[in-house]
Amino acid sequence: MNSLLFIEDDDAIRVALTLALEDEGYEVREAPDGRTGLTLFAEREPDLVLLDLRLPDLSGFDVCRQMRSNSIVPIIIVTAQTDTYDLVAGLEAGADDYVTKPVVPKELAARIRAALRRVHLHEASAVSSSAARFGDVELRRDQGVALKAGVELNLTKTEYRLLCEFADHANMVLSRDQLLERVWGYEYLGDSRLVDAHVRRLRVKIEDQPDEPKLIVTARGIGYRLLA
Repeated sequence: MNSLLFIEDDDAIRVALTLALEDEGYEVREAPDGRTGLTLFAEREPDLVLLDLRLPDLSGFDVCRQMRSNSIVPIIIVTAQTDTYDLVAGLEAGADDYVTKPVVPKELAARIRAALRRVHLHEASAVSSSAARFGDVELRRDQGVALKAGVELNLTKTEYRLLCEFADHANMVLSRDQLLERVWGYEYLGDSRLVDAHVRRLRVKIEDQPDEPKLIVTARGIGYRLLA
């Protein structure tokens, strides 16, 4: 049984979604604020975190960054905010995905399944012995890691899957829709902000100058491609 940590200050929302997710077969631990959430996270790391951005003590952005400082567990933002800046800021703080309130339980469950599926794909990649190198970045699939100049990169599972997808289609333009389907595992539940935010995060980790990328370049109006 997969375990979830749900950090949400609205009692009614937290209880209702917890019951719905338990009906889907998940074990759910609840936290009404950021500090409690971080304590529960430290006590036992869950398989996935559901995180509200607006909390009464710490902001969801701060909670996300603290979790990301030492963990690659999938994080899905659950928020009432539809402002592009807040959503992108949450993704760039380290979240893998987001849903907006009012949350449809079946949609949330679908996103959770997709995120956990990416975890299994990340683990399964170790079965493959294929490797790739582009610039000073090396992808070692037999170990499930990527290195830059010989130093292991701290990639989330989603970032790793994104890098693998680029490596599998080196020098080819991949559209945002293709990346949503292949990396996030769905065609219609996400939007291009997911892709753009994760490409920016990946560039920060693999590019010498992220603002002037030489590896993952933009195909204007279409998507991205990896130059290898």
